[in-house]
Amino acid sequence: MRICKMHVSAKQTTLRFYKERLLRVLVHIQEHLDEPLALEELARLACLAPYHFHHVFTGMLGESLASHVRRLRLERAATRLKFTEMPVVEIAFEAAYETHEAFSRAFRKAFGLSPAQFRKRNRTSARIQIPSGIHYQHRKRPGSFRAAQPEDKSMNVTIKHLKPMRVAFMRHVGPYNEVGKTWECFTMYLGKEGLLGSGSQFIGISHDDPAVTPPDKTRYDACVTVDGMFRAAGEIGVQVIPGGDYAMLTHFGPYEKLSESYAKLLGQWLPRSGRRLRATPCFEIYLNTPENTAPEDLLTDIHAPLEAK
Repeated sequence: MRICKMHVSAKQTTLRFYKERLLRVLVHIQEHLDEPLALEELARLACLAPYHFHHVFTGMLGESLASHVRRLRLERAATRLKFTEMPVVEIAFEAAYETHEAFSRAFRKAFGLSPAQFRKRNRTSARIQIPSGIHYQHRKRPGSFRAAQPEDKSMNVTIKHLKPMRVAFMRHVGPYNEVGKTWECFTMYLGKEGLLGSGSQFIGISHDDPAVTPPDKTRYDACVTVDGMFRAAGEIGVQVIPGGDYAMLTHFGPYEKLSESYAKLLGQWLPRSGRRLRATPCFEIYLNTPENTAPEDLLTDIHAPLEAK
């Protein structure tokens, strides 16, 4: 019984650890809503590496960073409409919309009314429903938030201790949905060199958040395991994926929905796991290929690096 209680306590401590760090970020966002919000600064406030931050944020808050900021600005705009005489055009610009039309469309989608209609019905709620309970508050800091969802009990997360893996890689810079071209070029080269065999593992490392980083600047490494004899050449480099403990979750389905599994693993399972992340990137091992597999049948093992216990 004592061991069980200690296990529960460790999980509660970890959840509190991540919630406290994200709360710092939520306070900072509310206090700097009109300023550029650099991912690196927000990740630093959360004591998380930038490549982990967006998955933890999305999983715990139930919305991406960009969606969160956009929603708060719309809620503030609704408050301005209710309690001030500010012209709608000024409110639109303050909410970071370049035109009155774009603001009106977004506002109607969020509140079901045009800005003018909302102003007339000044008792209408100025909040958009969100599981976290975090809303725009004038001159008041967020005090706490609710984790967006309870842990999905159907998640089959396993913890593995991996040895370091030496990989050849080719870096792709650009939209993630175009990495297939990089993989094609990369595997063609390795195949000609006789470096693809039955024991080769195909691995992907995404370095950026496409919701924050411009699509033409997102970075992805297409990797294949190689032995110690392989040497870098031209666009193909060599790196070592660190060994250690990893939380592993298998993603079933198209690559376009990988972010949903990342959010579950890092935003739902991790904060309740009693474990903390290491400051090294996650990676994916592809168990089959879209060349001969339907999107719904693709299998991908997501690996999140954990600090040693």
